[in-house]
Amino acid sequence: MLLTFFEISISQSNIDTVTFNRSGDWLAFGSSKFGQLLVWEWASESYVLKQQGHFDSLNSVTYSPDAHRIVSCADDGKIKLWDTQSGFCIATFTEHSGAVTACEYAKRGNILFTASLDGSLRAWDLIRYRNFRTFTAPSRLSFTSIAVDPSGEVVCAGSSDSFDVFTWSVQTGQFLDQLAGHEGPIASLAFAASGEFLVSGSWDHTIRIWNVFGRTQTSEPLQLQADITDVAIRPDSKQIAVSTLDGQITFWSVSEATQEAGMDGRRDISGGRKLGDRRTAANSSESKAFRCIVYSADGSCIFAGGESKYICLYDVRSGNLVQKITLSINLSLEGTQEYLNSRGLTEAGPAALLDDDDDAAADGEPRNSLILPGATRGDMSKRHTRPEIRVSALHCSLMGRAFCVASTEGLLIYSLDSAVQFDPLDLDADITPTSLSKAIDEKDYLQALVMAFRLNEKSLIDQVYERIPATNVKLVAKNVPKVYLAPLLRYVAQATEENAQVELNCCWLTALLGAHGSYLKDNAPSFSSELRSMLRAVSRMQLDLSKLTDYNTYALDYLLSQ
Repeated sequence: MLLTFFEISISQSNIDTVTFNRSGDWLAFGSSKFGQLLVWEWASESYVLKQQGHFDSLNSVTYSPDAHRIVSCADDGKIKLWDTQSGFCIATFTEHSGAVTACEYAKRGNILFTASLDGSLRAWDLIRYRNFRTFTAPSRLSFTSIAVDPSGEVVCAGSSDSFDVFTWSVQTGQFLDQLAGHEGPIASLAFAASGEFLVSGSWDHTIRIWNVFGRTQTSEPLQLQADITDVAIRPDSKQIAVSTLDGQITFWSVSEATQEAGMDGRRDISGGRKLGDRRTAANSSESKAFRCIVYSADGSCIFAGGESKYICLYDVRSGNLVQKITLSINLSLEGTQEYLNSRGLTEAGPAALLDDDDDAAADGEPRNSLILPGATRGDMSKRHTRPEIRVSALHCSLMGRAFCVASTEGLLIYSLDSAVQFDPLDLDADITPTSLSKAIDEKDYLQALVMAFRLNEKSLIDQVYERIPATNVKLVAKNVPKVYLAPLLRYVAQATEENAQVELNCCWLTALLGAHGSYLKDNAPSFSSELRSMLRAVSRMQLDLSKLTDYNTYALDYLLSQ
């Protein structure tokens, strides 16, 4: 006789896989439709891990200024914030009612802006994790591109329904201006890092350079030979890169408004044959254009991707192809094979495309493809469709050590660092939130801190960090294992920037640098990003304290003079 011990509501969709760990204490569930992964501990009747990805096509990705977070947005209307070290989703925003098409961080990194097909732009506070401002146009539009002024005062957006660029004030939320001049839909927007100008690219074969803060907003168009797909501005704000629908990437001087160089990427981007293609990838005219481009952090290279399985890395000065990265070899996706398997071909065409339903061919006539130009989901009249491999967005971290890709395979991160993002073998059944709380109660602070980093849950790390007394910080910092030194340095730097516990943060910074200073000096290249983050946090804290002390000094002088 079978008895039911627990009944757990896991997902609204079917559960595709279930497995136990070796000790039998944890039970993992997976649902492919919604991208859900859950780990349940039956002894404590609690979740050890809960993660869910996007269940629709990704549209845009962007790095945070400190490169510790990545934001992704998709057609499912969700915005997800990911931790680059653990690979976990730490926040999800669902306020948009339509597909989210673009996202961009403000320069300081605590504010995120998103654009959506629901006709709104939203500003998000990533400290309190809330939507604090919503921007709308005078008429109902579907926004597809966004750009944020480096000072964070102005946000601009473009739409496929209008030929104008719309601008708003971030502080007041008021609509400021409508920049007219293009004769086609806006494909891409980008602000210069210096904040001096805005660049817009359109389907009318032109790009325009706007002085948003000037008295006059007229601009002369720079003419190209095909529709614009994306624009990017070099970090020094002296050069503009433009990708067009004919597979060309051209480079323009900002000061002279002339073309400096250009390269033909049609041969580099082409590759991958779909089941319905009658021509090979080399002879086909499809998928021979870059849809997204981005400069590297130093501006010496440019990344480019499109409706292909390849990402191309070019040297800007010479125009040579430096590297060609293959996104996926997943044969269940369209466009990953160079040549079709002849064993799957029949007299009626590829066997995978044949409809087994007898009613489909009752009229005796073959079905023609009903796919529409520009459709991204294939022929919706077919009973079965296969997703096509493509790159929707690219973004390079400001540190220059990594870049992220929004593709059919999901969110991909390519990094020069060899650090392990997440190692599930480092976990065992003894490391649970319950055992962590017990270690804190027993004042075993070092063990609790190590367990928190092994679980890699920010709320648990916050709990341990705040519970360690300032008198014990020096001893704990001295005995921290070297493998957890880098994540602890990153966390302390982030805590110094975000919370107001100045004394505790200073104690941790002093203890870590004092105990591990020689090791950090000998391995400086490996800890360069962590040390830069700590320097930035300390500089910002010094600036805030100096303002506070100056204010107090003036207040005391005034009170003493009365």
